[in-house]
Amino acid sequence: MGFILLILGVAFWWGAHLFKRVAPERRAAMGDGGRGAVALGIVAGIVLMVIGFRMTPFIHVWSPPSFMIHLNNLLVLIAIWMMSPAGEKGLILNKMRHPMLAGFGVWAIAHLLVNGDMASIILFGGLLVWALVEVSVINKDEPDWTPGEPGTLGKDAMFMAGSVVLLAVIGYVHGWLGYWPFPS
Repeated sequence: MGFILLILGVAFWWGAHLFKRVAPERRAAMGDGGRGAVALGIVAGIVLMVIGFRMTPFIHVWSPPSFMIHLNNLLVLIAIWMMSPAGEKGLILNKMRHPMLAGFGVWAIAHLLVNGDMASIILFGGLLVWALVEVSVINKDEPDWTPGEPGTLGKDAMFMAGSVVLLAVIGYVHGWLGYWPFPS
């Protein structure tokens, strides 16, 4: 049952996020109510992913080496920074079209590096593929893109400092849930 809920959760996530691109007329016909429906689909997806992941029995696929914890934490820090406003207000990511989706992909890869069980592969692999598909669909629908005005390195540093704090908070929450992410 856990695998089914996990897969349904990933499917809801995909469907809610891609709905606007796959069925633009139907989404437009929903008007402002469509935002609520999409938000509900995303929340349902997250709830199903969490419940499904927690219910899924551990099925060993591979054993990640211990040094991957350090790589995971570095990649998650980079991912948090990429998903921050640094893409719009900083300098380094200014010319990157999809910094948030790229950061989401980096986050998923980081989690695949340290989790060698079937549920993690379904969850993080499914979300990684979603991020790649989302980038492709957006680029196809909106081929013309021009970066905005570049920000400053100071803003990049500010968002990185915030990302370090957020990583510590996320690590604490992970530990509280029983998944200590830092080396001991």
